Amino acid sequence: NPHITSLLISSLATGTILVATTNHWFMAWIGLELNTLSIIPLLANPQAPRTTEATTKYFLIQASASATLLFATTLNANTTNQWDLTHITTQPALTLMTAALLMKLGLAPLHAWLPEVMQGATLPMALIIATWQKLAPIALLYSTAHTLHLPTILMLATLSTLVGGWGGLNQTQLRKLMAFSSIAHMGWTISVLTLNPQLTL
Repeated sequence: NPHITSLLISSLATGTILVATTNHWFMAWIGLELNTLSIIPLLANPQAPRTTEATTKYFLIQASASATLLFATTLNANTTNQWDLTHITTQPALTLMTAALLMKLGLAPLHAWLPEVMQGATLPMALIIATWQKLAPIALLYSTAHTLHLPTILMLATLSTLVGGWGGLNQTQLRKLMAFSSIAHMGWTISVLTLNPQLTL
């Protein structure tokens, strides 16, 4: 149904814009959830065992990352009494938040889901997962760049670049090759984020 597809795509755009413009952790979480829930029906279409499997994997990973992010921000709010994006100061909350965002982005070592999901999705959906769906987590990482533990982020970014490069070498399928390319380029993007956040954009 073209009307439902249009509604889902506009919800997808709204979720990303909400995350990019908000300064409140709970609103950012709502934006991420809107993003995930909008793409699930699009991913599951056309109905086939491979798309169903890819959709289920994608949903479980994104739901786990979202739950971790909500827990991290609640933990931080409990300590600091504020939900401001730039005030994430407690170490456990910062670690959990970083892990959740890296999982959403598909950075190594939390990357294993991305090639599998992209291989099972249709080509347009694989492109959306590799591009548009990365914008919201990157916006959050950009907003919190000053609080991140830079050596750790730089190490994970380097690992992603290596995993993406090596993983793509023995691929013969286009979508898996795109997934490993996405992992490698995301590694480069995040490494730039640690050195010059403005340049990342």
